[in-house]
Amino acid sequence: MRHGIAHRKLNKTSSHRKAMFANMAASLITHEQITTTLPKAKEMAPLMDKLITLAKKGDLSARRQAISKVRDEDAVRKLFDVMGDRYKDRSGGYTRVMKAGFRQGDNAPVAVLELVDRDETAKGAADKVRHQAELDAMDE
Repeated sequence: MRHGIAHRKLNKTSSHRKAMFANMAASLITHEQITTTLPKAKEMAPLMDKLITLAKKGDLSARRQAISKVRDEDAVRKLFDVMGDRYKDRSGGYTRVMKAGFRQGDNAPVAVLELVDRDETAKGAADKVRHQAELDAMDE
């Protein structure tokens, strides 16, 4: 019987899964949109919704819980400072999973996981700043 079996294993060990979801959560908070396989996106959406609910609480205990899940303090800072205020009037449904075809190499179903009411300029903004800083350093 399948009692108490709630989530996909994704062919990974529990520690690998936990680390992968922490990295995906940090990337989703930073860029507000990520592309991944469909099963990973479907597993990540409820986890991200729970993190945003913690950000809406905004207290120290919630912040520590989020840091234990995400393991990236800059991402948690953005989660609590920006997204907690953005979604304060919304009661759930903070993420959207959209199917995006199939991956070329192995034909795996691909999906785009994004935050509802996301900031369009956030995707790749840190990479653009880093790239510009590298170009400026090369010019000097």
